[in-house]
Amino acid sequence: MRTSGNGSSGRQGRGRTALRSATLPLALVLTTACHTNVADGPSTAEASFTVRYDRPSSPDADDAAFVRERRLPEEAVRHITALVRLNPPVAMTVRSCDGEGPSYDPRTREVEICYDEISETRGLYRDAGQGLSDDALSAVLLESLFHESAHAVIDVLGLVVRGKEEDFADQFAALMLLRQGAEGEERLLDVAETWRLSAITYENEDEDGGQADEHSTDHQRAVAYLCYLYGAAPANHADVIGTDTLPAGRARGCAREWKRAQAAWTNALG
Repeated sequence: MRTSGNGSSGRQGRGRTALRSATLPLALVLTTACHTNVADGPSTAEASFTVRYDRPSSPDADDAAFVRERRLPEEAVRHITALVRLNPPVAMTVRSCDGEGPSYDPRTREVEICYDEISETRGLYRDAGQGLSDDALSAVLLESLFHESAHAVIDVLGLVVRGKEEDFADQFAALMLLRQGAEGEERLLDVAETWRLSAITYENEDEDGGQADEHSTDHQRAVAYLCYLYGAAPANHADVIGTDTLPAGRARGCAREWKRAQAAWTNALG
């Protein structure tokens, strides 16, 4: 996971330790330094985001190829636009971030997503001694895409947020994944495991002892995602309850907790 924060520019970042995890047809502008392609479908104005790929730095070339081959930004935009329309659309740029982490900048209305999140997530699993499938890696990047896009939706629509905006953005990511059915549930499970590994691998090394700033800690985010997963479908995910995953006491209130989170976003979006 990687560090990203809010500076004087007003950028909304992924967190202290951000990852080092019925649709409508769209038209997306896919731009490199060399050319522009416009996908078949409605005009770009009908999408909530336009997608641009910047040329990656040499170390990020393989990561960039993974993101483009899987078309993860395009998938995220497709799911978001099925729920909400931003007009004019917000820019979503995928680039080499040099470890700064993904973010949203309200001044430029740009979501920035990082190629290097791919290699950093691989490194996390390698450090933890665990295997990582391409599908799980895709889930982690999709969560970043949804989380940062949530900041854009909040900003552009002027939504009123009660509590931490970072937690509200996590709830949006969970909502977007769980709307995908069984596949989304598996993706959210992969995301929760990634935050859990990050808490074990990195937060214990923090000088502040893993205390949250404007973001919840990685451990808290892992537990919250498992709570939403379990609360949305308790019969399918009883196996996520455990002393080092989702405490039984928390699990008892997860159906109610997920309904509140879901309702907060659906009501905010009208």
